Amino acid sequence: MKIVAVVPAAGKGVRLKQRVPKPLVLLDNYSILVHTLRALSRSGLIENIVLVVDKNYLNRFKAQVKRFNLKKIKKIVAGGQHRFDSVRNGILSADSDADLILIHDGVRPFISQKIIKDSICAAKKIGASVVAVPVKSTIKEINPSSLLVKRTLDRNVLWEIQTPQVFKKDIILKAYKSNKYRLAFDDTSLIEKIGKNVRIVPGSYENIKITTPEDLLFAKALLKKKV
Repeated sequence: MKIVAVVPAAGKGVRLKQRVPKPLVLLDNYSILVHTLRALSRSGLIENIVLVVDKNYLNRFKAQVKRFNLKKIKKIVAGGQHRFDSVRNGILSADSDADLILIHDGVRPFISQKIIKDSICAAKKIGASVVAVPVKSTIKEINPSSLLVKRTLDRNVLWEIQTPQVFKKDIILKAYKSNKYRLAFDDTSLIEKIGKNVRIVPGSYENIKITTPEDLLFAKALLKKKV
């Protein structure tokens, strides 16, 4: 099966408090995005990669791909106003003969080859898979206006969603075309809305999404551990 990875990396990264978009922030001597793209490129299961970036930094992203000889990057396309728009642009730019679309956040640099393989295998069987880890903390549902607790959720059935999220191409295209609201923080939520099953694939607590300054500190510690 032909597998194309779509990597959304068009976020501004306001919470990270940096002068450049989050994917371009340095982690050791390389940008966060380069770490991510290298990990995906090492997978022999992924045919090529579509990179979705902030249109205002398009040339800078192209320069990074060229500098680090990331040959699996087939296309670099501009993102949209929301994550939904960016991912949709990436999916529509993928090869027409792709069988599976693997979506992975550009700022999750610690993805392992095993998780990539497991998520692809699950999507081949079920049609859609999502990497996740069991929730560690107790989670409470609250009233957002009063901040009063409504109930305590059973953490034994709660999982924290990560990426990759892998889909048969026809399923993810249908899900995106069916969504009228252009809002989706998680691609599998769109699959659920069209009545399709999604298989959970056990992930890793190290597969973090770098969003805040604290995440960046943790990422640096993880990088030292892996050296």
